[in-house]
Amino acid sequence: MNTVVNLNVVHESEAQRQHARIKLPAKIRFASGGQAVAEHQLVDLSAGGFSFISGKLPVKVGDYHKGKLVFQVDNIGLAIDVEFQVCSLDAASTRAGCQFHNLKAREISTLRYLISAHLSGELMSVGDLLTTLQRDNFTKARKNGGGMAGMGMLGRLRAVSFSLGIFLVGLTAFGFIFKSIYGLYFVTHAESGLVSMPRLQVTMPREGTVQSLVGADGMVKKGAPIAAFSTSMLEMLKGHLSEEQLSPASVEQLFGEQMKGTLTSPCDCIVTEQLVADGQFASKGAVIFQLVPRNSQATIEARFPYKHFRQVKPGASVTFQVAGEENVRRGTIVSSSLNDGDLSADIRVVIKPAEPLDSTLAGRPVEVSADHGPSFDWMLDKALAAGR
Repeated sequence: MNTVVNLNVVHESEAQRQHARIKLPAKIRFASGGQAVAEHQLVDLSAGGFSFISGKLPVKVGDYHKGKLVFQVDNIGLAIDVEFQVCSLDAASTRAGCQFHNLKAREISTLRYLISAHLSGELMSVGDLLTTLQRDNFTKARKNGGGMAGMGMLGRLRAVSFSLGIFLVGLTAFGFIFKSIYGLYFVTHAESGLVSMPRLQVTMPREGTVQSLVGADGMVKKGAPIAAFSTSMLEMLKGHLSEEQLSPASVEQLFGEQMKGTLTSPCDCIVTEQLVADGQFASKGAVIFQLVPRNSQATIEARFPYKHFRQVKPGASVTFQVAGEENVRRGTIVSSSLNDGDLSADIRVVIKPAEPLDSTLAGRPVEVSADHGPSFDWMLDKALAAGR
């Protein structure tokens, strides 16, 4: 026959940790009802209380008394101060059952030693009793229940908040370490990079001074004047004068005469840079303006270490961030070559952005990285598909 065990039942020894009642020779000495102090023989004794025959002593249930438990150990009288309360009273036998109150650690240790020695059949001695009293026979109180059983709402909230904070700190640390390790082994970073645009240069045809005619927006049409320059007549006629015409008076006269001209735009362009300030003297062939064709597409030029040539081959996807922008862009490598066409330690790559770049970003530095680790794009696509 199977027996069903009730797991909700707790044995008395587990809850109270008390000894059973024993017949131990001892007496209780106390005064009751204004009478003189009298001694009464104990019927039985336990760690939680005792019983005695009250006889004609006026004792009632609920009475609270102070007295002494008297024992005989090695022919020496041992008295323990106790406080007790009458819990039961048998009218027929006048047996009074009492419960201890406010027992101190030394009294509890003494009672337990006497009871344990009596149960085990050992001889009680004063030396053993003193040894017992010198030991620390008590441990710290157990915590209330398990988990949060004894905690209030505020305590539970505080504990949950603290645990959640520790969890978030651990999760952040794990994410940082994972990202660092991933970036170390699976991400290749370019040594340098910039936004590149096809550029045209406007140079000075003669020695002289320059005055810009470009508007505030920097946009010019093909054939439109972009600057005016002035040069001396001597500069214009240099190489065309005979020796008779190069007299000091003629040279002085030709040098004092100025000739003006204009520089025109070779395309529908945007002036990105003026290299010679207005009114400043420029020599022949000096670059005055840097122009960018208006409909041209910007690309990214970057340099990678040669040991990463497998990760930067044409067709590979990369990510880049232009200086001054917060968002990260994507692009595709369209060509790769060695720097200057020689056996260089760097690989120069040209990247086509996935989205067109503003021409005003030309020349800005760029941070480029190539990710060659495991791809999680399929997880993202699956999540987006489930959301739809």
